[in-house]
Amino acid sequence: MNLRINKWIVTCIMSVAIVGNGVAQNSRTDKVQTYVMENPYPVEKIVPPTGTKVKNVILMIGDGMSLMHVYSAWTANRGKLYLENCEVTGLSKTYCANKLVTDSGAGGTAMAIGQKTNYHSVGVDVNGNPQPSLIKLAKQKGMSAGVAVTCRLWDATPADFCCHNTDRDNEDEIIADYVNCEADYVVGGGAKKFENRKDGRNIFKELEQKGYQVARSWEECKNLKSGKIFAVTDSVDTPLPAERGDRLAQSSLKGIELLNQNPNGFFMMIEGSQLDDYGHFNDLDLLMQETHDFDRTVGKILEWAAKDGETLVVVTADHETGGLTLIDGDKDKGEIKCKFSTTGHSGVMVPVYAFGPGAELFTGIYENTDIFHKIKSLLNL
Repeated sequence: MNLRINKWIVTCIMSVAIVGNGVAQNSRTDKVQTYVMENPYPVEKIVPPTGTKVKNVILMIGDGMSLMHVYSAWTANRGKLYLENCEVTGLSKTYCANKLVTDSGAGGTAMAIGQKTNYHSVGVDVNGNPQPSLIKLAKQKGMSAGVAVTCRLWDATPADFCCHNTDRDNEDEIIADYVNCEADYVVGGGAKKFENRKDGRNIFKELEQKGYQVARSWEECKNLKSGKIFAVTDSVDTPLPAERGDRLAQSSLKGIELLNQNPNGFFMMIEGSQLDDYGHFNDLDLLMQETHDFDRTVGKILEWAAKDGETLVVVTADHETGGLTLIDGDKDKGEIKCKFSTTGHSGVMVPVYAFGPGAELFTGIYENTDIFHKIKSLLNL
């Protein structure tokens, strides 16, 4: 059975069985879904630092997150989001080289390598040639680099920054390519494709031979204090938000703690991966849970960056998923009424938020490839 279909079945069951942070009604694409956030979280004001030196850059990607996702989440949380602490906003054009409506492969690759590429490609140009990502360029400069996601590591966005392939569906090849990734810290799911493979390779052992400490659980990972770490915490994706808690925030801060030991600075990509899945599934409840989890993670990262003073945080998306429309609601009650127009992606521009030194470069309307070039310039890569 197709992984996405299989997960959709599980998601539907769990949506009924699990009481999350809100309640959604009606799961059909063609009907209005109502969500009420029963336990809103407080949002503190975070003041951006006043310095101009950019030593570190943290790029945060909400997969499939549009302005409508953000505004719906803002409404549900009673008119508050950590994202609003970002002093600069912009809009990114997401089309890829051969399609108007992109996917996470081409959308993420544009930000990773600074070139538009073909639909479904990861880490390569339009001719299929591997190109150095911000991870590679940071390492070449003597900086540290890392990735933290909530999805399987063969999924498109982490692969965009760490691997190279003309088709994101070549999952076994993509996982094998992590052996060549130079990132110092990688956290995600997808253990089942690292071992017991058809080609007989054990990617975990090969990573150990490359000098990585391989962790097979989040508990094991968080106890490591230094060195190169490759943590694959789950067989496929990480659990649903209500089950995993604030693991995205924890794994992100753990990565920052380790990468920041390098006096030359670091680049890190953090993805709220499963917003995209629940947009595809047209599941408003789980979509809002994921969006709020991502926003709370943004809050933790902004707090760290504000104290550090030399870290730029950029928050954006690779595309929109689900064609979400907010048609009604009540901010005081935390209620939203939404409809989805598709189970696929839509072709809208996505927001870009920036916080910290260099943030002023991210205002305006620009190509998604410009995010790469702005970061490259600020870090002098």
